Amino acid sequence: MSVGRSLFAATLAGALALAVSPASSQTLRYANQGELKSLDPYTLNESTTHAHLGHVYEGLVTRDKDLKIIPALAESWETPEPTRWRFHLRKGVKFHNGDPFTADDVVFSAERVRAKGSNLLSRIPADAKVVKVDDYTVDFILTAPNPILTALWATWYIMDKKWAEANDAVAPTPAAATTPSYASLHENGTGPFMIESHQPGVKTVFKANPNWWRKPEHNLKEIIFTPIASEATRVAALLSGEVDVIEPVPVQDIQRVNSSPNATVLTGPELRTIFVGMDQSRDELLYSNIKGKNPFKDIRVREAVYKTIDVDLIKNRVMRGLSTPSALMIAPELYPLSKDFTRPKPDAEAAKKLLAEAGYADGFEVTMDCPNDRYVNDAAICQAIVGMLARINIKVNLLAQPKAQYFAKVLKPGGYKTSFFMLGWTPDTLDSHNVMHDIMGCREDPKDPNRGEANLAGYCNKQFDELADKVLLEPDTTKRDQLIKQAYELAIKDYAYVPLHQQALAWGVSKKVKLTQRADNQVLLYWATKQDE
Repeated sequence: MSVGRSLFAATLAGALALAVSPASSQTLRYANQGELKSLDPYTLNESTTHAHLGHVYEGLVTRDKDLKIIPALAESWETPEPTRWRFHLRKGVKFHNGDPFTADDVVFSAERVRAKGSNLLSRIPADAKVVKVDDYTVDFILTAPNPILTALWATWYIMDKKWAEANDAVAPTPAAATTPSYASLHENGTGPFMIESHQPGVKTVFKANPNWWRKPEHNLKEIIFTPIASEATRVAALLSGEVDVIEPVPVQDIQRVNSSPNATVLTGPELRTIFVGMDQSRDELLYSNIKGKNPFKDIRVREAVYKTIDVDLIKNRVMRGLSTPSALMIAPELYPLSKDFTRPKPDAEAAKKLLAEAGYADGFEVTMDCPNDRYVNDAAICQAIVGMLARINIKVNLLAQPKAQYFAKVLKPGGYKTSFFMLGWTPDTLDSHNVMHDIMGCREDPKDPNRGEANLAGYCNKQFDELADKVLLEPDTTKRDQLIKQAYELAIKDYAYVPLHQQALAWGVSKKVKLTQRADNQVLLYWATKQDE
């Protein structure tokens, strides 16, 4: 179970406990392999962080257990004209400090999420105008129609304008910030839980919000989140009963947990795609022994890397069968024409010839950035890739770091400081356009400064971007899917990225706990219940 979900579950449980009766109140203890570094909801566009903060903050909309968009802080909305969305806000909602929620907070949050330092710039188009109609009505005025505007908003959390101004938290906290801001250490949301204490990297305690506007589905009074990086320690804590939920369960320990008397593993397909990328933008790689040029700018080198990485070997040896190799940068559940794409078998000899043709017969050296506490077996996958590329004389120096350091280095706020990397992506919209725009779109597009926000590789194909723009506006599903197919075909010919697989969900859960496992791997504990101690 992901940290975000457990926190969410805890939040819901706490709220329900207080709402029902003290006798039913429970403490749920949750452990994840990664830390909750910042409480600022605009610092890191990463699903586990979103899930953690989703226990305390809320958006205008949210997603239900089946990932369907439903009302949250907005009761309803309509589009009076194709480029105007009108949102009617929920009345009577209060932030945790008692401040009333109004349209001023929405307008403020719309500006803050698009400000320098935010890692969620693509949540709202840069040229959109956000206008307060009255205290409980807000208009979003666009320059072009956008039928999926709200698809990204389940994790665009609304902040309290008055609180932010009073605490010098008007600007978002960059992921690379070395000095904690007030917003990174404190919260003031409207959600089902409140944070009682937060020790970054050590422990975060969530208490149920007794004044939450929605009826809770959990029976928790508090959630205690503790990061446990060690796989063995995390599993041992679950089996001993020290924690109630862990995420992820290492694939090699699933059988052991399932055979234990007090815990089980919830498994299922995840929508996240794990992939490898290469810096194609710089004239010289930041971390390589090749000076004065960039090997990855040569399509033959990228093709060689692609043809050397054996995704079936990763599935069988590293993932122990719990992954689905992918030919695309999106899960097949999210794109109906995925079946039209197949992945060629690895061919190291052909890869060597391509490298020789590109002038690298003797190979070269490069550093690979990889998280070691974010995805299932992330460091082990990267280590396997190191061994595979050694076969074609590409020496990879692996830099595997905790996600806080990793993301601060490689993401946009950190300057995309990477030459070769592994990343995972679940499109917040559950739609190909998000992948095409955020991961594969050209960076620094003057017409769309948010395009390519998470494009660490710097891949750029203007024809691809033109197709992405058409995809956003096309209402006909059949035509839209064909446009998406054309774009993916272009990217494959360019060897833009190397998709690896969709990993499987694996949450360890005490048999005293019941919770919902969502395919986006957000551990949301406001849907959790726990038996009496």
